[in-house]
Amino acid sequence: MNKKFTIGYFADGKWAHEAFKLLIQDESIDIKFICVRYDSSDEVLRKFAEEYNIDYLRHKNINSREFLQQVEDYDCDLFVSMSFNQIFKKEIINMPKFKTINCHAGKLPFYRGRNILNWALINDEKEFGITVHYVDERIDTGDIILQETYPITDMDDYNTLLNRAYVECANILFRAIKVVQKGKVDLIKQTDIHPIGFYCGRRQEGDETLNWNQTSRELFNFIRAICKPGPMARSTLNGTEIKINKSKLIENAPAYKGIAGQVVGKKENGFIVKTKDATIEIIEYGYDGKIRMGDRLK
Repeated sequence: MNKKFTIGYFADGKWAHEAFKLLIQDESIDIKFICVRYDSSDEVLRKFAEEYNIDYLRHKNINSREFLQQVEDYDCDLFVSMSFNQIFKKEIINMPKFKTINCHAGKLPFYRGRNILNWALINDEKEFGITVHYVDERIDTGDIILQETYPITDMDDYNTLLNRAYVECANILFRAIKVVQKGKVDLIKQTDIHPIGFYCGRRQEGDETLNWNQTSRELFNFIRAICKPGPMARSTLNGTEIKINKSKLIENAPAYKGIAGQVVGKKENGFIVKTKDATIEIIEYGYDGKIRMGDRLK
């Protein structure tokens, strides 16, 4: 009987749940342990671990001597990272025979870093990427094993991209693991695609505030980029916060001069706001008050 390909799984969240479901069905793969984020117990992964008799680990510092000694005993062929939040250093990266790989919901070498799907929508991209790459000691810079791209249309928002990414991250990660297992890796250096690439900073509290002195297209992209389950775009009206979850571009909207942020039209379930270049319709929002013609959002 052939020896199974052994994996140490560093994981968190729905991304990791979907990939686990594929991995556990492959009889040639043996998941030796699941290590979850230290600040999140992830009860779904805990239940998977119990059901399939897999060791369930958590540690504040995966690069500590204590943790290294613990995982060394598993003698894994490969470490796999899926939505894990600690930086892997050289010793743990190189511990398994086939090193350590990561799945990243971004088109590397562009869209390194955090909040990738949000930034792709803000930047009006027509596609987003998912990349599986080897881990090095920097952030999302290792050699690429597999990469796929997926279209973005005006019907998409953060929620639709997120749900697609949950499934496609699992699919491409599983394919990449099989490529490594079979020894048929055809690596692509990120510098061969672009010498610098691009890093996306993590969005912080306050970044959700709308700037009405942007074009309608820019506002549409911003609103859909952080819609539920994100924080939603925010503005203020008469001193009270308004949360905006969905907007709609108005075809052939007139480009008259006006005051950006002013309410210039009312609809049965929404309202129309003047933007830098035209107008935009707000169709899904939360506000504790009445919105009137002429009101100004700030």
